[in-house]
Amino acid sequence: METTPLETDTRRVDVKSRTVRRFTFRFDWRYRVAGKPFSVDAEHTFVEIDRPDAHEPGVFRARFGPWKIETSLDNVVATRVTGPYSVLKTIGPAHLSLADHGLTFATNNDCGVCITFKEPVPGIEPLGVLKHPALTVTVVDVEGLQDALDHLN
Repeated sequence: METTPLETDTRRVDVKSRTVRRFTFRFDWRYRVAGKPFSVDAEHTFVEIDRPDAHEPGVFRARFGPWKIETSLDNVVATRVTGPYSVLKTIGPAHLSLADHGLTFATNNDCGVCITFKEPVPGIEPLGVLKHPALTVTVVDVEGLQDALDHLN
């Protein structure tokens, strides 16, 4: 199976006392083809950890084509590395688990990070009625994202 990592795994931008760390997604060629009609591509997929300063909690953001999640970093309570995944259950657009309402933003079937939230967050539909207790993302730097989120508290 061929995967294509993007040019950079993570990027840090420091503006005064603000740090934004961006994690890119790792694309398997099958997922790249299946995601194209949904704008799931390198330009429209990322995870960001935005830390304004030591006195504010900061923001967790994830984008997957038209799907977006944004919540306070204080709302992130746990992470775990997961995978491998079924291609049929993860390829293409964002996927909703019917078992637990978790959301998956997948660009490969190897591994990702499952992020659990204290308060469920909107994401799969534009009105925000359906909320998700967890989000799984298949970024290039799985361990780096897990480490960055686990060291928040």
